[in-house]
Amino acid sequence: MKLFNLANILTLINLFAGCAALVLIFSPGYQVGTLSEGLQYVPYLTLVSLVADYFDGMAARYTKSTISGIGKELDSLADVVSFGVVPATVMYALLTFYFKSVSTHESEWQIMIYSSPAFLIALFSALRLAKFNLDERQTEGFIGLATPANTIFIMGLLFVFLRNDFNLTHVILNPLVLFGLIGILSYLLIAEIPMFSFKFKSFGWAGNEVRYMFIIVSLILLAGLKFAGISLAVVLYILSSLVLMSLKPKATSGSKS
Repeated sequence: MKLFNLANILTLINLFAGCAALVLIFSPGYQVGTLSEGLQYVPYLTLVSLVADYFDGMAARYTKSTISGIGKELDSLADVVSFGVVPATVMYALLTFYFKSVSTHESEWQIMIYSSPAFLIALFSALRLAKFNLDERQTEGFIGLATPANTIFIMGLLFVFLRNDFNLTHVILNPLVLFGLIGILSYLLIAEIPMFSFKFKSFGWAGNEVRYMFIIVSLILLAGLKFAGISLAVVLYILSSLVLMSLKPKATSGSKS
């Protein structure tokens, strides 16, 4: 069994970047309720994870290294860290920062308990990945929000928070907003909602209309709204998938394995 093929090396790069992101979130000197200086670099390490994750599947298909099955299992293990624990920890850091800023007498343990629902994202990401490995319906698209898309949304929020784009820092730091997003995102990860993937069998327009239209609109959002456009692009992706689901005949959209 060959362990170090190209696909597995890319997956390990994904995992390494995820581990490094966690180190930066809890960098030396970190205390509950403070934001580490390394937090600003977490989205860039997540980008490394996203790129490696995208190309490891492509490498596996071209080198036919998926036969042993180890690549699929390794990919899920890496994704649990990079696209489950990392985004959950970012939400946890934001919540502890809020509770510390408004607290005058709560202990660190109390603040940690108040903020712990953030890790629901990690738990539901693990459930989503385990389900994906067994669900034969998800060969061409996804059922539920993919963990990378969920992570992109949270990293977009982090960018906006750190840069205070459009004076939204205080809105994002609202615990009702954060807890609401945690609940919604956790649900979407395991929801029975078909969502299109970005696996191109060819690069022609035919058959890829939705993908190309989404990419064009997303680029417009990024150009006009900068980092705020990152999270909005994920919202657009979810809404587009819901519209496509509503347009499909019930006989085909409700099929189950």
